[in-house]
Amino acid sequence: MARLDVNRSGELEVFVRVIELGGFSAAARACDMTPSAVSKLVARLEQRLGTRLVNRSTRQIQLTSEGCAFYERGVRILADLEEAERCVSERTVPRGRLRVNANVPFGHHVLLPLAPEFLERHPDVELDIVLTDEVVDILEQRTDVAVRAGPMKSSNLIARKLGGTRMVIVGAPRYLARHGTPATPEHVLDHNRLGANYVRAQAGWPLRQAGEDRVFPVTGNAQASDGEALRRLALAGLGLARLAAFQVRDDIAAGRLQPVLEDCNPGDVEDIHAVYVGQGGHLPLRVRAFLDFLAERVDIRPDATPWIVPNPR
Repeated sequence: MARLDVNRSGELEVFVRVIELGGFSAAARACDMTPSAVSKLVARLEQRLGTRLVNRSTRQIQLTSEGCAFYERGVRILADLEEAERCVSERTVPRGRLRVNANVPFGHHVLLPLAPEFLERHPDVELDIVLTDEVVDILEQRTDVAVRAGPMKSSNLIARKLGGTRMVIVGAPRYLARHGTPATPEHVLDHNRLGANYVRAQAGWPLRQAGEDRVFPVTGNAQASDGEALRRLALAGLGLARLAAFQVRDDIAAGRLQPVLEDCNPGDVEDIHAVYVGQGGHLPLRVRAFLDFLAERVDIRPDATPWIVPNPR
């Protein structure tokens, strides 16, 4: 039997942080320790277990086969421990801070309008919302749920699809009155094409003509850090912008924006997912409640109708 003075859960939590954050220094910052203390803790853990868990180098650490098995079991153990404590302290009521990261269009048009209803259902939850079109590391940022648009990269994250949105090129009526409405894909070259300056932004606008797809570069006199800022620039009459259909649906219906070149739209769909960390189905109640709420109330379809499901209550 292990000695009682060994804080095995504490060691396990630090070890899991080292693997999830990719190194001793990042884990030290997350655990409020020094890198040397973290390194010594992992060494003591390896000595007690009688096996090497990680191979160290100057730039990275790599799990051994024994370390991989220990990490996977450790994640499940920590999730079970957290769930056991929460069941006793919360009595199965979602409680605590829920940190949500979302891209800006989804945040403005979907998440923020739904936030009051979620908090009304779960008054013991505190929402901490961060909106950005940059893809963040949810482990490093201590994020519970992140809403991401576009293709999902292979990772340890779990994704729940919320839907998909078609993209559409739009311009304000006053801009089109001054500069003309493009009739063919080549005509966009004569227009001010508003672009995004975040890393995951597309390199150009795909358009189809006579069955052939071409990508036109985005070269305008203004760029913005998120999709909602691009929408506002388009509304101001500065130029054309390619935006998610759900983001501009109301603007098009109200005549504030006008779609162009729809007959040349390739119909590509950008999927939207809620991603989170979870192993073996273990999730904090507040996270599970939020994911279930999104699944119930959000239905983003390529035709943009609807994106918020009517409240069944």
